[in-house]
Amino acid sequence: MNKTMEELRQKAASLPLCPGVYLMKNKGGTVIYVGKSRKLRQRVSQYFSDGDATPKTKRLVASIADFDYIVCDSEIEALSLENTLIKQYAPRYNIKLKDAKSYPYIALTAEPFPRIVVTRARRNDGARYFGPYASASDAKLNAETVSRIFRLPRCHHRFPEETGKIRPCLYKQMGRCLAPCLPSCSKEEYAEAVKGAAGVLSGNTHKTVESLREAMLAFSEKEEYEAAARFRDAILALESLGAKQKVLDEASVFLDAWGMTGNEYVGALSMLSVRSGALNRKRDFTFPAQEVLDENSALGFIAAYYGEGEDIPPKILLAFSVEAEELSLLSDFLSAKRGRRVAVLCPKRGKGRALCALAEKNAKEAAEKYGLRVAREEETTARLASLLNLSATPTRIELYDISSLGAEGTTAGLIVWENGRLYRQGYRLFHIKTVVNDDYGAMREVLSRRFAHGADEEDFGKHPDLILLDGGKQHVRVGREILAEMGISVPLFGLVKNDKHKTEALHDGEGTISILREQSVFVFLYRLQEEVHRFTVSAVMRAKTKRLRTSSLEEIAGIGRERARLLLAYFGNLRRIKSASVEELASVKGMTAPAAAAVYTHFHPEAQEDSL
Repeated sequence: MNKTMEELRQKAASLPLCPGVYLMKNKGGTVIYVGKSRKLRQRVSQYFSDGDATPKTKRLVASIADFDYIVCDSEIEALSLENTLIKQYAPRYNIKLKDAKSYPYIALTAEPFPRIVVTRARRNDGARYFGPYASASDAKLNAETVSRIFRLPRCHHRFPEETGKIRPCLYKQMGRCLAPCLPSCSKEEYAEAVKGAAGVLSGNTHKTVESLREAMLAFSEKEEYEAAARFRDAILALESLGAKQKVLDEASVFLDAWGMTGNEYVGALSMLSVRSGALNRKRDFTFPAQEVLDENSALGFIAAYYGEGEDIPPKILLAFSVEAEELSLLSDFLSAKRGRRVAVLCPKRGKGRALCALAEKNAKEAAEKYGLRVAREEETTARLASLLNLSATPTRIELYDISSLGAEGTTAGLIVWENGRLYRQGYRLFHIKTVVNDDYGAMREVLSRRFAHGADEEDFGKHPDLILLDGGKQHVRVGREILAEMGISVPLFGLVKNDKHKTEALHDGEGTISILREQSVFVFLYRLQEEVHRFTVSAVMRAKTKRLRTSSLEEIAGIGRERARLLLAYFGNLRRIKSASVEELASVKGMTAPAAAAVYTHFHPEAQEDSL
């Protein structure tokens, strides 16, 4: 039942004065905001009081039809539950860690002989992850540099399983690899190299250089000049790497500083990481107009950031003022995560305050850039609205693309542009079920399925302001027919491409509207067109590749679809399955000794010949 403001005020007044989490809901029952408080009654009542509130908070309150709450035993439990519920519901008005997996990391794999790899996915696989890095090129450069310094292998072989079974590569001959492929490489020597690599990746360059210098002198005194030269080269490479970082303080300083800024239209957080006294990384987070960024939500965001497994330093500085109780809560929460004490401070003077001012400056810069980009997008969409004779500038655009791949069937991709950015949580892939090789029938199906969701549902159920179809006149007519049948009034147009597959006009079902002279609109629509094509085709190809891998395994006697799936899930790819021993194959859940032998002999026919 939707409650009036007075009913919500009375309900809030009846809440207990204890720690807990509250969930604000819209008239459709969808959770639109999650918050936590040390005193539920006081915090929730503030939303429905007549006091001053920011424009963002007023928009949130105007959408609240009801709320639920969960009582917790402690403030830390409430903070942890808040993070969990934000991940679960992805509420519209909460600031969130968006696209976390898109950032590159460097991982030290959890193997007997660990390797350094660059990845965009953090897994609970025992590996140590470092980052995230601002770009893939930064991550690859750091991974390559550290691998070269500590002579870690760059190959994909698995050790010690393949030790002694393969020939050393060129890197061994050049003295750039410890060569765990040879029995002469000791575990102790390799472990020491991994320890040094982990130290550098953690930002502890200073201690690692000192350790390498001691080793260099020791080898020099023993007149083992070749080994001493390797350590000298490693030291020079590390010092060169460190020279690129801005040195702020003595080498013992490890901390993160957070700055915040925001207005009615945009919010931003910026984090500066200092490791071994050097500023070695920055991350900016920007939030659109509807997401509520204040001191409380920023603390929740920071807790979630480190809760994702990021490297937690012993000291965290905040450029914005926070109540002492909230600082203590975040400190206790992060200390429990780290296993050692984490101090969370709001410095008022000295070097800490100067670093906070720098973080705040970076946050303002990030917000300004975001604001300029959004302003350009708004000008473009306003011009698009004028060209299409729309009654209002669209803030949410949905673009559909039909992709037919013969025997693979027909697939439709949906991407969403919302509030100045691509909204990837709203992307969807539809596998067409009712027709075969019929683009128009596929369009009817996908629009019917998409708009079967109620308008009050969050995200996917939300109706767009404009629908674009990657198709021409007939696609538009079919699209408008199905919307009319469903009683949905949303402007719908088709994208008309030229012979270079670039959109040059829009079709309204009767005629075309040229955009060739509208450069900003042309570029905007081209970006959307490329994105929907990329999303649809890449999703289809991933599924196709997975099927091909599975089907190739199913050709082996005794390996059905389920065993093929289990093998791929365990080893990750066909290459590792091919290189696995019979014992390793047999250890996979669902496998038997005969099935393992069949897989092995399939990929190693020479083994069967030797047994004859």
